[in-house]
Amino acid sequence: MMNARHEHDDEEDAQVISLDKARQDDRQDEAGGDHRDDRSPLERGIASGLAFLRRRLSGDYEVDEFGFDPEFNSTLLLPPARALYEHWFRVELVGVENVPEGGALVVANHSGVIPLDALMLSVALHDHADRQVRLLGADLVYQIPVLAHLARKAGHTLACQADAARLLAKGELVGVFPEGFKGVGKPFAERYKLQRFGRGGFVGTALRAGVPIVPCAIVGAEEIYPKIAEVPALARLLGLPYFPVTPTFPLLGPAGLVPLPSKWMIRFGEPMPLDEYDADTADDPMTVFDITDHVRENVQQMLYETLLRRGPAFL
Repeated sequence: MMNARHEHDDEEDAQVISLDKARQDDRQDEAGGDHRDDRSPLERGIASGLAFLRRRLSGDYEVDEFGFDPEFNSTLLLPPARALYEHWFRVELVGVENVPEGGALVVANHSGVIPLDALMLSVALHDHADRQVRLLGADLVYQIPVLAHLARKAGHTLACQADAARLLAKGELVGVFPEGFKGVGKPFAERYKLQRFGRGGFVGTALRAGVPIVPCAIVGAEEIYPKIAEVPALARLLGLPYFPVTPTFPLLGPAGLVPLPSKWMIRFGEPMPLDEYDADTADDPMTVFDITDHVRENVQQMLYETLLRRGPAFL
């Protein structure tokens, strides 16, 4: 009887923790909760990694309708990009206070042969504006299986009006590079000279959504792979918009793919409100052209000013 009573008392004293509560505690542990953690950095890293794997295997994570996986992005994709941002390109950010809350369209120049400027823009906005920029990518990006999957996981989507409209309607920050491959693949001799901004589709998107346009100038990407020539025959064979020749590639093989450590600056200009226009203006080609030209002039002027402020490319 005595043993039975003690067992009953022990059961009354025991605390039952639900599975949801346990998972919540795990997340608090990973985020560095209020209690003191005496584990070494290595032990904390291992514990965090195991918790991440457990959630992936159990399906205890969220993905939005576009395939954006915030945990995967912050845990696996952003850290290597952040290392480039902070230690290799030493990015300096200017005007981040100009990034508004709510829906907005960031319009930036595009360059660099390999579009690392998109990655650096993502890190800048994630780490310093607490915003996840949803970049609109070209068709080619989503025709390459692994790259397409990673782009979706990082929160990006195809450059089409329907996807952009849905994101802006949800109050997301959407990023676009109107120069496209013409900007990324231009020769080094034409560095920091903006190419044509397409047909102004991004302006129509902003007008229909009723959101401001935030001009953005990225300086530094032009020097990472100075393009001195290209091989059209190889580009056609591989289905690429261009096959670049730089001082290090293809001469040095895979080593030539290492970007040169240029000094970068990313500058956000003041938002350009479109409140004076009706949504129907998006169907007026002349108005769209005028606004597109005005945005392009703003970004070009910002590029010249930021280039002067940056100074030498590798110091």
